[in-house]
Amino acid sequence: MTGQERSEEKSECVSLSPIRDAVPAQPKCERVSVFGTGDLGRSLGLRLLQAGYGVVFGSRRPHSISHLPHGAQVLGHAAAAQSAHLFFIAVQREHYDFLVPLAKQLKGKVLVDVSNNLRKNQYPEANAEYLQSLVPGAEVVKGFNTLSAWSLQNGPSDANRQIRENRTTEFDTTTAWRGDSYLSLGILGFGLYILLGITSLPSVSNVLSWREFSFIQSKLGHLTLLLCTAHTYLYGWNRFLSSSTYRWYTPPGYMLCLVIPSVVLLLKLLLITPCVDRTITRIRQGWERGADQRNPKDSQPLIP
Repeated sequence: MTGQERSEEKSECVSLSPIRDAVPAQPKCERVSVFGTGDLGRSLGLRLLQAGYGVVFGSRRPHSISHLPHGAQVLGHAAAAQSAHLFFIAVQREHYDFLVPLAKQLKGKVLVDVSNNLRKNQYPEANAEYLQSLVPGAEVVKGFNTLSAWSLQNGPSDANRQIRENRTTEFDTTTAWRGDSYLSLGILGFGLYILLGITSLPSVSNVLSWREFSFIQSKLGHLTLLLCTAHTYLYGWNRFLSSSTYRWYTPPGYMLCLVIPSVVLLLKLLLITPCVDRTITRIRQGWERGADQRNPKDSQPLIP
């Protein structure tokens, strides 16, 4: 047999004909079987076909499967179990039960477990150990579980590009603290605003005493203003010092909205300082400047 005839015979083994027109592989073209017709199973079958192997897919519903690689066959589980010596188990662990009735047919054959669990320590034993317990007469090995369907479809160069571009950035605690604080202050401020609006209704304010109404409208009002102002400051964050923020030398709207609340809070901070608050409290109680010198007896305490 000439070299040209050998190449023609090998090309016939990997003929990419439609699935329905697929013919059994030639004797010299080694067959492998793939249990599972999902993304990983189809991608693995395609690469095996390109490598010169005959591929037989095993499926629960072989007559309703489509979009398989051209040149591959699809059979039922029992028929596929008799078609090859090497099997790729490309299904999840939860669906391994279909292999139990096939244990006698798979005895002495090689099963390659390509599955991965969703999380660490999800099951008490490894998937390959569990697979071995279901088919004790077979030889179970682990492999290809580090390859994704994407890398199998697009080749090693694209997979390497994905790895290079998959850069892990360091966790920024400042950004995380800012985001959580921004949301928390906004939610709390909005809730207090709703409470202030409800207590302003005549049907609600008439039920409250003057002290309760004064506390809600004054103390909680200033607290609400503080929370919402801080919420807006966190929104701006370092953009206050960025020149790109001030287009046409004009500050954005959220900065203009901070002017009046900031002035109110600064004045409130000035009024609650001990020296100013004590004087204002005395004035509210009727104190007048110079009254202590004119009536020294009035300044004496009633109880010694």
